[in-house]
Amino acid sequence: MEKLKSHNHILLFSIFVVAVLTISCDGHQTYYKGSSDSKDQVLDETWNEPWEAPATIIVVPSQPVDGQDFRLVAAGPYSILQSTVLIEGPSGRFKARLNNSGNEMPFWRVETFDGLPEGDYKAILLEGETALAAVEFNVAKQPLTLPKGGFWKTLRGWDSATETLYSAWINALFMGSDEQTSWTSLHEVTQNKERNFLYNALSLQEDDSTAKIKVIMEPDCADNPYFLRAYFAWKLGLPFGYHISDRGYLGKSPSTGKWVTNESSTSKTNPVLAFNSFMRMVMDGVHSGTARASFINENADYYPVELSRHGLQPGTVFADPYGHTFTLVSWIPQTKANAGKLLATDAQPDGTIAIKRFWKGNFLFTTHEVIGEPGFKAFRPIAFENGKLQMLKNTELSSEAGFAPFSMVQQKMDQEAFYSAVEKLINPQPRDAEAQLGDLINALHEQSLVRVKSVANGEAYMQAHPGAVVPMPSSAKGVFQTLGLWEDYSTPNRDLRLLIAMDAVMSFPEKVASNPSEYKLSFSGSGAEIKQKLQKLLEQKANALTITYTRSDGNQQKLSLADLLKRRDAFEIGYNPNDCAEIRWGAPENSDERASCKRKAPPYQQKNMEKVREWFSKRLHPPT
Repeated sequence: MEKLKSHNHILLFSIFVVAVLTISCDGHQTYYKGSSDSKDQVLDETWNEPWEAPATIIVVPSQPVDGQDFRLVAAGPYSILQSTVLIEGPSGRFKARLNNSGNEMPFWRVETFDGLPEGDYKAILLEGETALAAVEFNVAKQPLTLPKGGFWKTLRGWDSATETLYSAWINALFMGSDEQTSWTSLHEVTQNKERNFLYNALSLQEDDSTAKIKVIMEPDCADNPYFLRAYFAWKLGLPFGYHISDRGYLGKSPSTGKWVTNESSTSKTNPVLAFNSFMRMVMDGVHSGTARASFINENADYYPVELSRHGLQPGTVFADPYGHTFTLVSWIPQTKANAGKLLATDAQPDGTIAIKRFWKGNFLFTTHEVIGEPGFKAFRPIAFENGKLQMLKNTELSSEAGFAPFSMVQQKMDQEAFYSAVEKLINPQPRDAEAQLGDLINALHEQSLVRVKSVANGEAYMQAHPGAVVPMPSSAKGVFQTLGLWEDYSTPNRDLRLLIAMDAVMSFPEKVASNPSEYKLSFSGSGAEIKQKLQKLLEQKANALTITYTRSDGNQQKLSLADLLKRRDAFEIGYNPNDCAEIRWGAPENSDERASCKRKAPPYQQKNMEKVREWFSKRLHPPT
């Protein structure tokens, strides 16, 4: 800790901006340090300030202990990265020992201070002589005792400032992650104090992995957004709730029933155990249909947002038509050297947390023959007035009020129009067609590599249980949505996404040839010539990329991406863990590769798979 000698001196901190520099050279230009080019110009001029976000600042923990390190967290517009942080106290002003910052909207910075002596203090975020935000806090001998009430006591409602902080927290929690990043559970992420600026914010050692009583979070795909939102709300004393809902059916969206909130009664007296207990209730109460409630249902936990940078900020949730959910975590801008990316996190049935990027192969969207209304949605803010919780109405959810704007634009939206609209947000300038094809092929390759692990997990189980048969659901709906061993080791959902990804790659040359003005091309020619050149490039790249799986005899089998594309029909029936790995990877009958296969699904399961195959052939998921 370093105390400033003069009370009148304004401390200007040296701020390390991770990824963004703004300079004046032939006008205002923004650069993104994300590639080998140290000045990689961002092509979206509004990237720094796509919407107005309020500047806000909090102290973590809210009442630091005498001599204990604490953090100041600020979030808001780009200007907070260029501002000054002051802490004023009885004996002067103090500056941070460490700092870290975020590189996208809403921007954020975390200042870590050495412990201060007891007393009253004030933290100020200054831009020039203007105070952007301020907070008063007390340093005491003992940690703050949490007020009692329900699973946790509500101290304030959600507003534009807390929504900005939530978005910043999500971004910080997953900053620097990519599609190769994964964790075994959500609490593994929150136990990382370098990522989680709310680490041990309640002074209960709640995020310490070595503590006897600590936060445990192991959500699956439908629960993951709720766990993230609830954890943040608990830390800041904000309200949180979920609705018990049915699953709906074709022609009727899931309906909402009883509202369960943090104010509900519990017998748990330990705050951490109470939170863990509440999360188990969330797991039991939330299901794959919850996120697809009607857009106009003002009792729904989510509301639909506009397709804009504000609407698709970190923390926004994507509910696909079949029950999977993603939470957006990062928006990497398009630059001269690199394509833009929209990244999200999701959870798997085994609790694994991973990072996925937006594209057809991951984010499935259709409004045809689906139950409920899928799309991008945000959590409906909960107000706290006169001691009561109240969900905000759709008319209150506007950009002017500081919220991601409510919008009906995604209702019954055409599939291609949806993907085109989001892609133009991610990459506002036309992209080089060859580079875009390369990105699609790389994304398909990444999905194929992930499938290698999934098939290997099934093989490991079957080899550990010789003679066992994993029960297969009899209905198409059950094949895609069930519990137990089938959910753990079959891959119907993953394989459907893989097939859609293959289609996206295979159809790309024709897509460009049909509308070449939408792309940058390094060559000219007729539509047929454009298609031929891109097809040749596709074949070259697909032959160069490979995956390797383990055959039944223990030998390694290498397959190129081109091999997988040729075998794509086999992936329509390659999801059954009772089949050997060779069959699941489409090895042709009577081939040397297939010769090592020692296990096949029972005949009755093969017959059932042929019935279910029509859904894969149509690239559709049964309504669930």
